[in-house]
Amino acid sequence: MSPAALRRWRAAAVIAVAVTAGACTVGPDWKRPAPAMPAAFRIAPDEGTTIANVRWWQALGDPVLDALIADAVRDNRDLLQAAARVDQFLGALRVTRSQFYPQLGYSGSAGVQRLSETGQPPLAPGADRNVDLYSAALGATWQIDLFGRVRRLAEQAQAQVYASEQGRRGVVLSVVASVATGYIGLRALDRQLEIAREAAHAYGQSVDVFEMRFRGGMVSEVELVQARSLHEQALAAIPSLERQVAQQEHLLSIVTGRAPGAIPRGRPIEALTPPPIPAALPSALLERRPDILAAEERLRAAGAAIGAARALYFPTLSLTGALGVASTALGDVTSRGSDTASLAAGLAGPIFTSGRIEGQVAAAEAARTEAQAFYEAVVLGALRETEDALVGVRTRTLEQASLERRVQALRRYAQLSTARFEGGVTSWLEVLYAENELFGADLAAVSGRAQRLAESVNVWKALGGGWIDAVDPRTAPTDANPVTTATSGGTAAPPADASSPSAAATSASDRLHVVREGAASVVDIERVVGRGAIEVRLPARGATGVVLRFRAFATAPAVDARSASARLACDGGRCQLDGRAVEGWRRTPDGFELPLPTPLLPGPGATAEVRWAPPAP
Repeated sequence: MSPAALRRWRAAAVIAVAVTAGACTVGPDWKRPAPAMPAAFRIAPDEGTTIANVRWWQALGDPVLDALIADAVRDNRDLLQAAARVDQFLGALRVTRSQFYPQLGYSGSAGVQRLSETGQPPLAPGADRNVDLYSAALGATWQIDLFGRVRRLAEQAQAQVYASEQGRRGVVLSVVASVATGYIGLRALDRQLEIAREAAHAYGQSVDVFEMRFRGGMVSEVELVQARSLHEQALAAIPSLERQVAQQEHLLSIVTGRAPGAIPRGRPIEALTPPPIPAALPSALLERRPDILAAEERLRAAGAAIGAARALYFPTLSLTGALGVASTALGDVTSRGSDTASLAAGLAGPIFTSGRIEGQVAAAEAARTEAQAFYEAVVLGALRETEDALVGVRTRTLEQASLERRVQALRRYAQLSTARFEGGVTSWLEVLYAENELFGADLAAVSGRAQRLAESVNVWKALGGGWIDAVDPRTAPTDANPVTTATSGGTAAPPADASSPSAAATSASDRLHVVREGAASVVDIERVVGRGAIEVRLPARGATGVVLRFRAFATAPAVDARSASARLACDGGRCQLDGRAVEGWRRTPDGFELPLPTPLLPGPGATAEVRWAPPAP
């Protein structure tokens, strides 16, 4: 390329950088909604019983249930579909982000053209009418994002990725809760079937005795028929319960990703202990429940769509260029003088669109209003589900206790009635009534215990929690892919080298990504739930410091960073290093930055554990 052409290309690049640096982003900036939350639940759980980031189903004490849940989160078809949807949105995000950068391509052609002897300009007499043409070129196009349309589209796509990820986590929650509830129901049906079979056997023996007594004239036919009636009632319950057991097994088989069939059994229903109820304030729902987090991300995507629509009012600037060679002879393609070049800048904008852009903006604004209402409805629904589950636990506990006391009373009543009948004091009708009531009460007591256990599961389902990521195969640590982050309250895993992007892993809370910017290693923390933990190591070479960048945080989080040499504590926007006030937070366009001070990471290889959470109220 000639020196003049090089100068033109450099000038175009300088102009593009200058224009991009001065570009603005139209549309509303994201601000996390703050719906009105009650100060406490109507039914407050016991304080300090447990936290919401544990595998609560293990409290039931049944290894078979643990294995079924592991199978379900690995093979459940709904969960596999949800994971595929996340990957689809990740692909769409890559497509959107590609618009930030120049698009490069190549082309080549070889052809022949037959010219007209009488055309314009006319050919000279005897000239060859056939013209060969060979060309090859590299081309580049770049649309400058002057008014932030691509940035808004990327923000929208990113929010859709997070929404789909939260949707997938919601499927994990539902699958685990469904397996636990289904297994509890199966063990309850097993026990009811045992009761029915035991009762049928006992009533059958009573019928044999009454038949002998009837033949001996000791009882009337009326009492014999009554005994047979009670026996048949118990026999009729057996096939019904067997059918329910089989259907429950088939349901659990499908949830765990296998063909309908038998399900292994563990501990009986009486041996299953209800998991403790987690102590939590209502505001914690906003940071735990996947459906709330998904609705929040959809609201964010709807706001970004408004900016993308408004950007259509403004002009677009695009740069195109090409470098190549062209010749009428294949052998001359690489010769001096066959090079070609082109450079162009285009500016285009709307003048009159007959309401097309106005309609898109109005539609985007209406979609955001809808998303806002949907988000608020999800929050209210979450509060209702949690209140219902807490009320259910309390009332089911009282109900279960009453049902068990009723069984004890009826068992004693049946014993006394039988003794009175044998002594000739009362008729068999009283015994029949007592046995019939006891049979029904036994079945009801088992059902009540199952419902009590199921209500405990509903509480954990309503509150969500970090346990989702602990059991999720896409985020849970494995030997082959060690996770370098830990949830709040957990133990941090081996430290991530902040110089290596590959060391970043999916967090069980907020999302992390490690990048190098100049002499600093930057840990990008994209807000999902507003809390998390990671260990960082100052690289052995290259980087001289580590910066934490908190994206999409409306307020600076509370940070606790500890190393072998110092401790940094930040809360309420202020930071202290070993009790001394230090400069800390820096405001960024989409959040906050916190450089880790040198005393915390004094030299290469130094490590620090960093935890962050919402600031204290």
